[in-house]
Amino acid sequence: MVSSQGSDVMSLVDTLPVLAKTLIAGGAAGAVAKTAVAPLERIKILLQTRTNDFRSLGLTHSLKKVLQCDGPLGFYKGNGASVIRIIPYAALHYMTYEVYRDWILENNLPLGSGPVVDLVAGSAAGGTAVLCTYPLDLARTKLAYQVSDTGQSFRGGTIGFYRQPACSGIREVLTMAYKEGGPRGLYRGIGPTLIGILPYAGLKFYIYEELKRHVPEEHQNSVRMHLPCGALAGLFGQTLTYPLDVVRRQMQVENLLPMTGDGSNKRYKNTFDGLNTIVRTQGWRQLFAGLSINYIKIVPSVAIGFAVYESMKSWLRIPPRERSKPA
Repeated sequence: MVSSQGSDVMSLVDTLPVLAKTLIAGGAAGAVAKTAVAPLERIKILLQTRTNDFRSLGLTHSLKKVLQCDGPLGFYKGNGASVIRIIPYAALHYMTYEVYRDWILENNLPLGSGPVVDLVAGSAAGGTAVLCTYPLDLARTKLAYQVSDTGQSFRGGTIGFYRQPACSGIREVLTMAYKEGGPRGLYRGIGPTLIGILPYAGLKFYIYEELKRHVPEEHQNSVRMHLPCGALAGLFGQTLTYPLDVVRRQMQVENLLPMTGDGSNKRYKNTFDGLNTIVRTQGWRQLFAGLSINYIKIVPSVAIGFAVYESMKSWLRIPPRERSKPA
């Protein structure tokens, strides 16, 4: 009976078009990877945005502080929005990467057939996925930024830290953002996100495919190969674009901070103004706040993502694509 049901499932899987299978594989990869590192992601966001409350705390004390204020579930605060976002984001990211890559190769664009194709296709895929899912990333950051019992848990003038009541869910966050800024309010911080994701996504796929190219053919589908290649790809890509991630997070939570002297809560005019202002007022080190945690997080996150993606592709029987040739 069980084997009959299993064969029925595989028969159904075989009827799906390749793009649908790729979407499923990418969505599963993103959801598993994000949930696995959700506690570290929460701490990273707090270090990037709550400069007065968490800046002097290390990883261990930050984890204890969140546990004290929000309880064990506090480590996953905002993870619901993150997973809801990452499933379509990762699905689109992986799927459009395959589509853009195949399109470039089929149209004989002057990019050759080497790793540059992976760089361009990865960058375009990252930009596409961000534009389609950004409001959910905004909601995730705002929810993760909120810490319960602020008045009792943080001293030194942080009582009344919120300019407005804390939001309880994704819908409330998005509704509030829309009321305050209209459609543009849902995309606050999209500038540094796009500037960062284009090179990051491109480098991630470029490095991953370049590393895979040096792996013997018989080990191409080995999880032990996918994990280290994916980890190194995420590590290099994230390091180069991390300051832009800090600017993005601070822009996303601006409306939760006290008003500035001119009665506005908009601290940064654009991405480059954000970089300059952070260096001037918070010090250049703030551009790398949480980077050590990000190293701990990004390695398993990207590694798990690529490993699950490749495993899902194998389970869904997605035919192997043409490998890029060295330039």
